[in-house]
Amino acid sequence: MAPGGNQSSGVTEFVLAGFPNLNDTKVELFSIFFLVYLLTLTGNVLIVGVVGADARLQTPMYFFLGNLSCLEILLTSVIIPKMLSNFLSRQHTISFAACITQFYFYFFLGASEFLLLAVMSVDRYLAICHPLHYPLLMNGMVCFWVALACWLGGLLPVLGPTVAVALLPFCGQDTVVQHFFCDSGPLLRLACTNTKKLEETDFVLATVVIVSSLMITAVSYAHIALAVLRIPSAAGRQKAFSTCTSHLMVVTLFYGSAIFLYVRPSQSGSVDTNWAVTVVTTFVTPLLNPFIYALRNERVKEVLKDIFRKVATGFWADLLLTQSFNKKTMR
Repeated sequence: MAPGGNQSSGVTEFVLAGFPNLNDTKVELFSIFFLVYLLTLTGNVLIVGVVGADARLQTPMYFFLGNLSCLEILLTSVIIPKMLSNFLSRQHTISFAACITQFYFYFFLGASEFLLLAVMSVDRYLAICHPLHYPLLMNGMVCFWVALACWLGGLLPVLGPTVAVALLPFCGQDTVVQHFFCDSGPLLRLACTNTKKLEETDFVLATVVIVSSLMITAVSYAHIALAVLRIPSAAGRQKAFSTCTSHLMVVTLFYGSAIFLYVRPSQSGSVDTNWAVTVVTTFVTPLLNPFIYALRNERVKEVLKDIFRKVATGFWADLLLTQSFNKKTMR
């Protein structure tokens, strides 16, 4: 421990530095990020709603999409509201407990999302490459347990590193987290002790979760691409490749930014550019996922049209009944 450093229990709050050199554009940034947050919530809540409400979407693919949307809603809500409030506040403080809680849920939800993306790629591989065995391999019970494993796969491994970070001795004279949320690297940088072992542990966990799920996703999409190439119809191949390309774009953004941020032996020494890359995982991919995976899907669009048609029909029917009742009352 550094001389004069306090134990973590002596540090009651941290200061979130936010975005560097952007103090003159706080209002503009608040407006942009608030709009993105609203669109992200709207898109993902819409997906969860239609998947749960319509029997036509009670299939493994849409079940996993619903889980992905739940993760995106929670992941963005862990980070963005506090960041938005800091744009409007002079004091960018966050309590020690809230910081550690934010740290835990960010990495728990992120790890679960990597595992779920890998499962979704395997699901598509089985549906396209083994259609006859698909109903047996991906029945309702299998989907439930696989999804539960993805959630628990993020929940449990992150618990140990979170406790270790919470028990670190932090220097009371420096409590400024050089980020817009409590990320691993900026937090470890404030510790008054050698964090090399903890960084190595984080590196191993990140490598296992991110790289292993990436390999599964890559292999699945490679098999899917080979299957698509065997489609005799040029129009069919083009449609399939268009869908796969969109999926791969989101996957590449998500995995690429995560590998840059977390799959490296040392995190505390280089935090200056992390905030820019983190924007991809906390803003861009959660916003794109509903549109790439679901809202461009013909079946989802058909269900949404039917729902809006029923809502509109019910609205006009209620309006006509109200008008009719009012006329009778006036008589």
